[in-house]
Amino acid sequence: MIDRPGVDERRLAAEVAAAWALDVSALVFLPVGLDGRAWAYRVDTVDGGRWFLKLRLGGFTPAAVRLPGFLRARGIRQVVAPIDRPDGGTGHPFGDHHLLLYPFHDGGSRWGRGLTDKQWIEYGEFLGHLHTITPTAGIVDLLPAETYRSSAGERLRTLGRQAAASAALGAFWHRYGDALHRLSATVDELAARMTPARHVICHADIHPGNLIADGDGPLHVVDWDAPVLAPRERDLMFVLSGDFGDHPIDAHRAELFRRGYGPWEPDRTRLSYYRAERHLDDVAAFLAGILAPGAGAESRANDLHWLTRIAETVADPGYAP
Repeated sequence: MIDRPGVDERRLAAEVAAAWALDVSALVFLPVGLDGRAWAYRVDTVDGGRWFLKLRLGGFTPAAVRLPGFLRARGIRQVVAPIDRPDGGTGHPFGDHHLLLYPFHDGGSRWGRGLTDKQWIEYGEFLGHLHTITPTAGIVDLLPAETYRSSAGERLRTLGRQAAASAALGAFWHRYGDALHRLSATVDELAARMTPARHVICHADIHPGNLIADGDGPLHVVDWDAPVLAPRERDLMFVLSGDFGDHPIDAHRAELFRRGYGPWEPDRTRLSYYRAERHLDDVAAFLAGILAPGAGAESRANDLHWLTRIAETVADPGYAP
């Protein structure tokens, strides 16, 4: 989130120092991410070390805590997994929040800068490896399975009524509301056409914003907050749809990605469902963020930017997920 979480940051730094036995010299807020219930900090230590701290209101899912370590143990080196505390356990409570601490990787996300040719191949290798991992029974029990029953349409209808009556979003809703309701109907129609398919472990948010790299260096995959068991298209939609990142896939990048991923033809109807459902889910999330009573002006402006960008896409007469 762009807005600070409203916690006592000196107490937070002391809690991190005690929980992970670190000599903390600084706690630096990082205005990254779009999750309204999660915040990020860089933790600096006196010996020059740096760590990435995620603070979540409520708790992390057991899958977010345990799956990354499971995947690293099976050789997927790109996965960034949370660090265990010296006294055992991985996370740590902090009032109404929960903490996870990760290694800090330089370079930032690839959303704005794009991937190099070498990284497009590695992107494919990473997903190809992930999608071939057989989960243990314990991991299966942690992961939700795809049902094609999205809550985004109902959230849109509820929030749309609020948006239409609000000063902040009334004009927006007048312009785009009909197109967004059509998008909701499209998601329902595509969901009804889904057929059974083999489920694999999916990251479920594997866009370039969650790929960290320094220059042409190796990729580090972050934000394992909501993994699922689903068809491969659940992840491949982020690669193949062209909606994610400022340097999306083209013919050359597709060839590089497939070189790493291997030969496989996606189901186009399933890709369409995932693209449309992601648009609808993001719309509902941004509407909720803008309408939230405690949202700051900068956060609302950021949400409105992304909301408008999606609305313009789906309102285009040529839009076809």
